[in-house]
Amino acid sequence: MPPAVSFIGLGVMGQRMLSNINTFGGFELVSGWDPSTAACVQAMAITPQLVIADNPAELISDPATDLVYIACPPSSHREYALAAIAAGKAIYCEKPLGVNLSESRALVDAVEASGSKHCINFSLASARAVAYMERELTDGHMGDVRAVDIHLHFNKWPRDWQVPAAWLSQRTEGGFVRETFSHYAYLCQRLFGPGTLKQAHTTYPDDGFSAETRSVAALDFGGVSVSFMGGTGGLNSSAADKVEFTIWGSNCVCRLYDWNRLRTSQGDGWTEQLVEITDLRADGYRRTLENVGRMMSGDAHTMPSFRDALGVQEIVEGILKPSD
Repeated sequence: MPPAVSFIGLGVMGQRMLSNINTFGGFELVSGWDPSTAACVQAMAITPQLVIADNPAELISDPATDLVYIACPPSSHREYALAAIAAGKAIYCEKPLGVNLSESRALVDAVEASGSKHCINFSLASARAVAYMERELTDGHMGDVRAVDIHLHFNKWPRDWQVPAAWLSQRTEGGFVRETFSHYAYLCQRLFGPGTLKQAHTTYPDDGFSAETRSVAALDFGGVSVSFMGGTGGLNSSAADKVEFTIWGSNCVCRLYDWNRLRTSQGDGWTEQLVEITDLRADGYRRTLENVGRMMSGDAHTMPSFRDALGVQEIVEGILKPSD
């Protein structure tokens, strides 16, 4: 029998996960809950057989549920994760782990003490391009890693598909540093080792409410120097966003761009990699669900743990401290 999963949060990410499970399988869909009636209606349009629970407690305690997928805003992750631990359920949680560091540290201790199966949904954890870069680093093909650059720019924030998640525009839980940079902080941590924030400067609107508009940081991951530069806004809000992660090796450069695409260079121009994969985005979704399934069966997998996510949160919240 495939693992039975129930959803807390049926908004943007919850609906995407429903669609992915419908497409790739591997899980039995049990129930879902969201405070928004509209979100519940939209989720049922995607998966008509989904039962809408009366409340999160009912969903978590349901004997039919093996795995609780938490896709609500980050300040609520801790509450539902602790309830899932108490009910003896496995946990699949969207990132970030949270926004309050002391609460997140206590949550990590609790989930580890419980022995519960758990993971965080950093999308790059199962990406084929990341597996490629890991092999290049492990085999020594890249040579010495001289530096890493992370460049992000969003002409509009939140992006159009994120607009229903209004909290993403707010500095208390949202912003592009938590939402997008965190993926690449996780990637640096995975590829090179634990991270340290050396210096950061983050700019916010004067309204005291909205998320950051620009952020720059210098970091170190396992002895590798990492620079981050990100921002929002532009003359043309329909222009293409920029999402790039570049590893500068002494023998080869690897650039992950547009989330899933990979190109390399040995000084003679760029060569596209993974061109045999028709749809790298869909391939990543499929591989993620396969890894979550392996976690549930007790097999080796690449999904990040809550402690991995805490390491990322420590970096992210350091960057987001208001600059003097």
